[in-house]
Amino acid sequence: MIIACFCANLPASAIKIGLYTNSNARITFGTSKSGVIADAKTGKHLLLLNRMKPYKIRKKGDYLQVGIDGKNYIIRNKKIIITPTQKGGLSYIKKKWYKGRIVVLTTDKGLTVINEVDLENYVKGVVPAEMPPAWNIEAHKAQAIAARSYAVANKGKRKHYGYDLKDTPEDQAYYGVSAETARTNKAVDATKGQVLVHNKKVIPAYYHASAGGWTLPAKKVWGKEVPYTVSVRSFDEKVPKNGHRVGMSQTGANVLANRGYSAYQILGHFYKNVMLRKLY
Repeated sequence: MIIACFCANLPASAIKIGLYTNSNARITFGTSKSGVIADAKTGKHLLLLNRMKPYKIRKKGDYLQVGIDGKNYIIRNKKIIITPTQKGGLSYIKKKWYKGRIVVLTTDKGLTVINEVDLENYVKGVVPAEMPPAWNIEAHKAQAIAARSYAVANKGKRKHYGYDLKDTPEDQAYYGVSAETARTNKAVDATKGQVLVHNKKVIPAYYHASAGGWTLPAKKVWGKEVPYTVSVRSFDEKVPKNGHRVGMSQTGANVLANRGYSAYQILGHFYKNVMLRKLY
């Protein structure tokens, strides 16, 4: 069982998620409502965007080229923001819809595209991407807390690219609004701001698909001591091993939830000597 310590002295802010890194492709984007391309430093509007129109952007020499309906527009700014200008608007890129804003950086190697989004909205795009939406809601709650903890603990992990985390399982799978379901959103809302803490620090709550019966301590997998990861029964003997086997087994979490375990009991089983803390 996890001991709760609801303290409000940890910072909460937006998180930056890398969607493309140094890409030389022609990238399609758009907005669900009227939008704008603006200079990231000054906020000056550079190009107005029509709703539900597919624009294309690419690096061409020292500038950006934005194309729509056979016309090309030149933008010479190194860092731009793509955002809807109407309330409730979403941005489209990488064949998905996203809340927050889209930032495009021009690098020597191409374009880096980032989704700057509120942490809770980020977690809403992670939970159904990492765990089947039909699973038990207590497993979803455990996943939400683990994903939120991982994100907070790893902010700045990939700052050399200009963002915090990738949108892939290399960090956490994140599919934006396109992945959201009412069921998984309910789990995120029910655990709003909750993270796991060890020695007053938010932990990167490692998790994996299945351990095949028993999880492993981090030292055995990565050669480093992580005190809150120990070998415990993973309750997923009926499925093959899938992942690094450190921390929470997602399959095992769902099995335990179906047996009546709460999210907090699930987390207390897989992570040792941790406390539950609230960011806000």
